[in-house]
Amino acid sequence: MSEGVRGVETANYPAAVEPGRVRQLWHLLEPLHAVLYYAPEVFEEAAALGYDTEERWPSYFPLRAAPLGPAGAERVTSAFYSFSPRMVAEHIDPAWRIASPDAVLKARLRGMDRAYRAIFGDRVDSPELAEAAALARRAAESVTTAGRPLAAANAESAWPEGPHLQLWQAATILREHRGDGHLAALLVAGLDPIESLVSFAAIGAAPVERFESRGWSREEWAAARERLAARGLLDGLGTATRAGRELRQEVERHTDRLAAEPWQFLGRADTDRLADLLGEFWVAVLGSGLLPSESTLGIGKV
Repeated sequence: MSEGVRGVETANYPAAVEPGRVRQLWHLLEPLHAVLYYAPEVFEEAAALGYDTEERWPSYFPLRAAPLGPAGAERVTSAFYSFSPRMVAEHIDPAWRIASPDAVLKARLRGMDRAYRAIFGDRVDSPELAEAAALARRAAESVTTAGRPLAAANAESAWPEGPHLQLWQAATILREHRGDGHLAALLVAGLDPIESLVSFAAIGAAPVERFESRGWSREEWAAARERLAARGLLDGLGTATRAGRELRQEVERHTDRLAAEPWQFLGRADTDRLADLLGEFWVAVLGSGLLPSESTLGIGKV
């Protein structure tokens, strides 16, 4: 089957995997990827390269952007979308002078090897993790990456040795594949980078204070609120109107449709099996206490 034909069938939902299951797989895989940005083992590897790890962001940007190569701030801002261009430039402009993207890619694998071993213990070598890794890799290798820069960049990386690192690599490709599609859905909805955050906060996905971590000024936030209110999407208090809630719901549905391809490829039985297998590792990651209790992704609220 050609990639083009598969993509068309995915968009029409051929009934193999339901949209709810597509979103559930995101909820299960996202924490497995996101450990990268919080694990002390990864911070230690980043610090050894010369990055400031007293706070999250100086290492976050190179760790996530490294698959793109020595990309400048404009390209990273485009790929990350919802971060203030000033914030991206602050951290990306010096990033590749501190360490090369290749060095960062190697460091993040070393860090994730150590982090997963610390979190999963003996289960890192379990047959269940190996089976989950094999299924997730099959799904990740099936994705069409056209128009998806972060998914494509991560898909180009060689597969690491060890099922636990292959699970992490697959989770990373799949989450960036979904994320790239989410940006397309936001563009179709007419939501620019800061409007995407303001409208998401307006439906209660996370407190406004959490979204302030993306580097926008209060003046920029207020201006975005005014633009959305003029479209009838927010009320005078900055809360989503019915139209605003419906628009955000359609963004999430559109994102699910665009993220369905790997699960349609894997099929219902194997997708269900992967969801079952991931449960204990998802619980272990959440139980580690490394991840924040709420994030700007709105997991569990959308």
